[in-house]
Amino acid sequence: MKLKDLLLTRNSFAELLKQFSIAADDIKIQNEDVLLSDQHLQHQQILKESICIEGKNNEGFVNFFGTLHYNILEQLAVFEVLDFERTPNTIDLRVA
Repeated sequence: MKLKDLLLTRNSFAELLKQFSIAADDIKIQNEDVLLSDQHLQHQQILKESICIEGKNNEGFVNFFGTLHYNILEQLAVFEVLDFERTPNTIDLRVA
């Protein structure tokens, strides 16, 4: 199961996305494949890692910085938000 799916089972994460008008399909957990690699999770029951989750809405991008708490055995994930930044869409009005 993907981390995004696990996080979305928690109401607080879904509410966070709703506050920023971000659809679940429009988020990306940076380096998720590295976090979930067998080598990284070997001999661990709980993963605690600083991560960035990038979301996209009509106004631009929102990056959430925080700590992922992932219980591998129970398949539970919680994201603790520490900070965020917004990057507005920019439109290039130059004419070629």
